[in-house]
Amino acid sequence: MQFRLRVWRQAGPNAPGGFEEYVARDVKEDMSILEVLDQVNQDLVKEGRDPIAFESDCREGICGVCGLVINGVPHGEQRKTTTCELRMRHFSHGQTITVEPFRTGAMPIIKDLMVDRTALDHLIRSGGYVSTRIGSSPEANTIPVAKQDQEEAMDAAECIGCGACAAACPNASAMLFIGAKVSHLAKLPQGRPEAARRVMAMSERMQELGFGNCSNHYECQAVCPKDIDVKFISRLNREFFKALFKKRN
Repeated sequence: MQFRLRVWRQAGPNAPGGFEEYVARDVKEDMSILEVLDQVNQDLVKEGRDPIAFESDCREGICGVCGLVINGVPHGEQRKTTTCELRMRHFSHGQTITVEPFRTGAMPIIKDLMVDRTALDHLIRSGGYVSTRIGSSPEANTIPVAKQDQEEAMDAAECIGCGACAAACPNASAMLFIGAKVSHLAKLPQGRPEAARRVMAMSERMQELGFGNCSNHYECQAVCPKDIDVKFISRLNREFFKALFKKRN
């Protein structure tokens, strides 16, 4: 298979950027888009040219740092798939594929396809800790948790913090991200003592970092590689108003 890649190149955060085209030859259908970029980079290095800068780590759909915008969609059009798991069999031979970085003011471009995700780390840090014993594991039946609460908490905890939700949102909102983080702890007894402080702190920090608010476009869930449900944004709002009421009283 052969493809033409339109890749965003930018030397640095303040440098002008633009698209450059490359031809990827001898591509196997089971290769991922990142492996195709690796192959292009090998050719660029042989030619003495600057390789394309992009991030990856696990390449197993776990860490989320591989996030790229493929043909205008964060992580590509294949649902519930991270960029590193997007296989070339989902494209047509000879197709032109446009590859861009996530674009949001809270996650500025570092170089080429690399963005600074430090804002997401700041959001996690603002969430703080949970009150739980350390040391040996407690007996499983010490704190009973309803099955539905367990399942909802685990559904929310699937979030890998890739930032695709903010990149897809017209408002660059991170509410699906913090909604998942708030919800998976709010559904468990270990997370309740700090629940009010956590939701207030994360919501305030989100605004400080330059993320926007949710206006129900649902683009976030559509591109989420773990299919995090927008219902967790509703839970985030409920937890926020509960905390606000508690603070005022």
